[in-house]
Amino acid sequence: MFKPVLGDQGSGQYAHGDGEDWHSRRYKGTPWCAPIKLKHGDVSCRAPRGEHYKNVMGTRCKIRCKQGYESQNSEVVCMANKHWSSNYACREIRCPKLSMPANGGYKCSDGSYFNSRCEFICSPGFSLKGYKTATCQYNKVWSADVPTCVDMDSPKIKCPTVKDKWAEPGKLTARVSWDTPEGVDTADGILTDVILKGKAPKSDFPEGLHKMSYTVFDRAENKGSCRFTVRVRVRRCSPLFAPDNGYMKCDSDGDNYGATCAFKCTGGYDLRGSVARVCQYGFTWSGLDTTCTAMNINVGVRTAAALLDQFYEKRRLLIISAPTAANHNYRFQMTNLQHAQCGLDLRHVTVIELVGTYPAQIGRIRHRLLTPALSLQIRLQLQIPQRSFQMVLVDKQGMDKQRYPFPITAAELFTTIDTFPLRKDEMVLQQEAGQNCQS
Repeated sequence: MFKPVLGDQGSGQYAHGDGEDWHSRRYKGTPWCAPIKLKHGDVSCRAPRGEHYKNVMGTRCKIRCKQGYESQNSEVVCMANKHWSSNYACREIRCPKLSMPANGGYKCSDGSYFNSRCEFICSPGFSLKGYKTATCQYNKVWSADVPTCVDMDSPKIKCPTVKDKWAEPGKLTARVSWDTPEGVDTADGILTDVILKGKAPKSDFPEGLHKMSYTVFDRAENKGSCRFTVRVRVRRCSPLFAPDNGYMKCDSDGDNYGATCAFKCTGGYDLRGSVARVCQYGFTWSGLDTTCTAMNINVGVRTAAALLDQFYEKRRLLIISAPTAANHNYRFQMTNLQHAQCGLDLRHVTVIELVGTYPAQIGRIRHRLLTPALSLQIRLQLQIPQRSFQMVLVDKQGMDKQRYPFPITAAELFTTIDTFPLRKDEMVLQQEAGQNCQS
């Protein structure tokens, strides 16, 4: 038996020429495995009897892979079938494939292989929750879990710009319209389910400034909102006031565009100017200023009818007739009415005194005297006796409403007048105008 003369151990160089030929002759008939050629690693083999043969049957080889690589087995044996006991190749270490985050993704430097660094990104509108990167480690485990992409961006919504609106004639409101806005979200796109705080478009808005807002939510309940205002203006004229000794009644709001104000004078006063005025588009009133001037009673007329017609629909008449100024009833009645002038004026009553007998009789309306002839005509027209006391109450239509053969108190007189139909309407106007007196 020949013994090999060893040079450097593991060098594969032998003293008797080519090593393989020498081994072939030395171990003729002994099975041999293919030599191990290992990439990305080192191999160390030892034969059963201690020789440094690398591929004779029974040889054990230890496999050591470089960092980042691994072998299926750390040791292989040359079998009798001339094959190694298992696969010995060094394969690159590989981590499990990363799952794709919802609404996001990732990009890696070297796929899922060892030391590959993967960076996670989220779709527009989403924010990363977790680690931004993960690295494939030697133990085939990623250094961090896959993060999640969370919708944290609020949706955007732009409110409409609404111009000031002017109320229509005779109205204090204006119909205002606008297009309902849509929300825009980077994650969810267009959002049409918006919430309005305030009146809906195409509604009638009253005068003034109205604060409005729209709110929208995305599927992650992120909130977006915007605000806007609606202003309604009313064209208004300068305020009008009731004339002295008169009334004013306006429709609508009294001074707004299209409003009409009607005027009326109290009994015994004549209206001058416009009976009604309208607030116009240019903030001015139509017509002329309205005044109420005292009645100019013409006592120079020749007939009783001409005198009485001057009071038609303006004043009531209380005609007091007595045969003499010394008449007890006459003096009592005049004394009683002397302190009731305010109540008489409030009820539009003019007192006509007829005293004496023809041809010495005289008439008087306050301080204005009537001729004996005119005084007689009044007595004749109203059938008032000359030789006894009598009082006649005539309404604004010239109707003989009540006759008194004896004096009455002012309170009794006023109670009777206040039952007249026209008087009820007058009382309403006077109450609105604040006209009153203790009578």
